[in-house]
Amino acid sequence: MMKRSIYIALILVGFLSCCISNAAFAAIGVTDLRCEMLYNPQGISTTHPRLSWQITSDQRNIVQTAYEIIVASSKQKLTLNEGDLWDSHKTISDKSIMVSYAGKPLTSRSQCYWKVRVWTNKGTGEWSNQPANWSVGLLNPNDWQAKWIGYEHGFPRDSVSKFSRLSARYYRKQFQTLQSIKKATVYIVGLGHYELYINGKTIGDQVLAEAPTDYTQSVLYNTFDVTDDIRQGDNVIGTVLGNGRFFTMRPKYKPQKIKEFGFPRLLLQLEITYQDGSKKTIISNDSWKFTANGPIRTNNEYDGEEYDATKQLTGWNKIGYDDSNWLKPELVGSPGGKVAAQMDAPIKIMDTVKPISINQLKPGTWIMDMGQDMAGWVQMKVKGNRGDKVTLRYAETLKPEGDLYTANLRDAKATDVYTLKGGDEEIWHPVFVYHGFRYVEITGYPGMPTLGDFIGQVVYDDMANTGQFETSNTLINQIYHNAYWGIRSDYKGMPVDCPQRNERMPWLGDRATGSLGESFVFNNENLYAKWLDDIEQSQKPDGSIPDVAPAYWNYYSDNMTWPGTYILIADMLYNQFADKAPIEKHYASMKKWLDYMRQKYDKNNLMTKDKYGDWCVPPESPELIHSRDSSRNTSGELIATAYYYRMLYLMQHFATLLNKPADARSFSALALQAKNAFNQKFLDKKTLRYDNNTVTANLLPLYFGMVPEADKKAVFNNIVNKITIDANSHISTGVIGTQWLMRGLTDFGRPDIAYHIAANDDYPSWGYMVKRGATTIWELWNGDTAAPAMNSRNHVMLLGDLIAWFYQDLGGIKADEPGFKTIIMKPAEVAGLDSVNASYQTPYGLVKSNWKKHDKQLDWSITIPANSKAIVYLPVNSISGIREGGKRISVASGFKYLGQDRDEAKIEIGSGDYHFAASNYFE
Repeated sequence: MMKRSIYIALILVGFLSCCISNAAFAAIGVTDLRCEMLYNPQGISTTHPRLSWQITSDQRNIVQTAYEIIVASSKQKLTLNEGDLWDSHKTISDKSIMVSYAGKPLTSRSQCYWKVRVWTNKGTGEWSNQPANWSVGLLNPNDWQAKWIGYEHGFPRDSVSKFSRLSARYYRKQFQTLQSIKKATVYIVGLGHYELYINGKTIGDQVLAEAPTDYTQSVLYNTFDVTDDIRQGDNVIGTVLGNGRFFTMRPKYKPQKIKEFGFPRLLLQLEITYQDGSKKTIISNDSWKFTANGPIRTNNEYDGEEYDATKQLTGWNKIGYDDSNWLKPELVGSPGGKVAAQMDAPIKIMDTVKPISINQLKPGTWIMDMGQDMAGWVQMKVKGNRGDKVTLRYAETLKPEGDLYTANLRDAKATDVYTLKGGDEEIWHPVFVYHGFRYVEITGYPGMPTLGDFIGQVVYDDMANTGQFETSNTLINQIYHNAYWGIRSDYKGMPVDCPQRNERMPWLGDRATGSLGESFVFNNENLYAKWLDDIEQSQKPDGSIPDVAPAYWNYYSDNMTWPGTYILIADMLYNQFADKAPIEKHYASMKKWLDYMRQKYDKNNLMTKDKYGDWCVPPESPELIHSRDSSRNTSGELIATAYYYRMLYLMQHFATLLNKPADARSFSALALQAKNAFNQKFLDKKTLRYDNNTVTANLLPLYFGMVPEADKKAVFNNIVNKITIDANSHISTGVIGTQWLMRGLTDFGRPDIAYHIAANDDYPSWGYMVKRGATTIWELWNGDTAAPAMNSRNHVMLLGDLIAWFYQDLGGIKADEPGFKTIIMKPAEVAGLDSVNASYQTPYGLVKSNWKKHDKQLDWSITIPANSKAIVYLPVNSISGIREGGKRISVASGFKYLGQDRDEAKIEIGSGDYHFAASNYFE
């Protein structure tokens, strides 16, 4: 009887242990599998991709202790846990992002399917639920059998004068497959943009593909798995080529300024593997047929698209179409650039906007208000007679009389024209252009247009919205809203300055620190990694870097500020995403640029060359674009030398990361020399003011760490006095100073001044733009009074570090270790702001900071993702004033007290959800 009782007890213990183990097992999940930070990318350009995942759990303090990755050459093998390409086995590591593939050598066309499971301090997870995959693209030039085809001439209706008018070009190739298909893959370069069809079906949901580059340096191809689209028997593949940035919008206009590439051209390779293992390849060559006499009569990014539905080539991309009257394409030369896989996300239709009003301006003319300045196009429904023409003109603002204000578009026509084929209802939108607009003038519409006949389609790169931000201040919320719309408007395969006028250029200076703020709003990692490639490819042999990259405009002004963005963004990608690859890849080019600038412009350790100064300082009079008051403007030599020091400091950091100690010592020595020369030249030893005492003149050396320790307080007081007294607590910095202003004020103890600047609604301020009806950010602080004809109403340049400050200081979410492995949670306390609710999707998962204050208590809900931890600053004089979940915190409950930092208690927490209450807040 005793033995039987023991036996039953042992069974029960085992059962309970199993249940506990299974409960822990079930609580750990693995999700969000990414390869090169992309989801299931096809045709990647590397054989050693980096793999990342996120861990989910309903438990606190989850830390990964080991992982196992299986990579297989087929789904079937992956299901059977056969890692014929790579089985990492159990690898002891807490690394869950940027884990480099270390399996069998991969080659062009390798198909890889993978999954992962993790071990944690709280149990073992199951294999990731959904298997992920990637494929390798065509890595070697001899992988390409396809030939470049095109037609290096215009047609009688085309124009290659100042305003380019070039119709789209339609290509088709019919072919046969005689066996059952196992695998079919298309690799395509369609310059400047393309649409791809197989048997009448559109392939992919991308638009404005592929991403723009300097085509003499690189051209990007896209890869598509079209296995399900090829059928046994007859097939046809078709493409339409638009102009994009390849056939430039203003040819022969200013040849010394504008770079030209030629007429549109195609490189396409369709590779088919049959079930028996045999293969067939369809390539672009002179056996294809093409025509330019299709419905897209012209397409120009500045001027718009004209579509004549009476010219539709019905069935042109399907079997049986009679192409006997089509032309034979020419075999043309490569643009010159290296053919490489596009590793940033494609542009897509990411959102829709419904118009809020349509009003008749005069007979036959209607003005439609979208209610929001945006970038994309309008999709129209219309029914009328054959040959009716509807014209859509786009603008950001209206004249007092109610018609479009287009002077600020310069010579961009921003006009789409649609000619009806007649009969049934027709639905249309342009495909090879985009517009920046809020208002649309409609003329020629048959009948009376209604709101239901139009919808705005918002077009930008397919990147996740990673951040949310809301406060108790409705003006701050609207400023954030305006910034959000401005940021998304100006992502077009590269970051551009504006979406509406005859510019739309990727200016480096606009994104120096702005890219950091943007990274909290959108997952822009791959876009900016691609842009660094554009910058490097635009570098001249002597080391010079342009102000615009890709260098569509020939602007090599030799600044420290604009080209310095090259280094600043590499630093941002490392801090925000733990991505060291851009630093590794571009280190030599960055060093070359600094060497060039030093050799050419360094005189007595001062950097003497500057082009733009503190661009767009708020001027003294509302009608001025730029200030003429020397007391408002900061010395270009001061700015250049301060930035030179900052770049040397960052390069020293990069050299240390890359284990280049000699370089690190060299950069450190140069930085010290620059710092000493800077202080000798610009620091007034009596007043402790830098140069003419502008905010920017004092702020740059203070934020960059150039001010002698004993003088920091006095220098900061000069900044405070300059803002609060001379500028009446308003912004007085331009593009350069504003990049460091809000965080600088906060870091040195005056977040209240930063908040006052942010919350102003009179000139000059972001709130002033809101009060004047803006729904995005303007190019000028006084864009409504200072030559509105040159002012873009959709720019991000003036944001500076505002969005970074919103998240890092108001939300209190800041990376302490790269990629947010360790997070600093430290909201700035400012009077007048009662709550902030911010969240951000870090590479490890979602972090949340939702705080409210009332009376003398702070209520703060925090979420920390698994495999991360946080150092939390709570405004209490003693740890005894902190409650979490209604209970006093303790080490036993998973908290680590790190001591006091002035009037704040520091505690360390692991992953999970927390609710803190600081009961002696403000005492």
